[in-house]
Amino acid sequence: MNRTTGKRSFLKAPPPPDAHEMRFTLISTNLKSIEKVCAYLIKCAKARQIKVKGPVRLPTKTLRLTTRRSPCGQGRCSWDKFELHLHKRIVDIQTSFQDIKRITSITIDTGIDIEVTLLDK
Repeated sequence: MNRTTGKRSFLKAPPPPDAHEMRFTLISTNLKSIEKVCAYLIKCAKARQIKVKGPVRLPTKTLRLTTRRSPCGQGRCSWDKFELHLHKRIVDIQTSFQDIKRITSITIDTGIDIEVTLLDK
């Protein structure tokens, strides 16, 4: 207990010297598959007692494409509208490279892009 404030002061344990903070950015058009991969990454990291932040859900990007139905330009003025939704998640993991190799040795569905970046402090 801190005598001046009356609150407990918890000392945070410093990370191991070989620990690095990695950011996993997952992008996919399929929402269920990206949530499944995020849940698996977090479950594996927590099983090894690794510090995890996320998943942070970023806004969905909607790509819109409008095309003319008629190929020759004759006839009615009718249009087709198509949309593609891109879902994005960010997961931060603070651990050593050996643990990252164990966590990321998974097979994922097609259509999921994973970008791994090392965050500098």
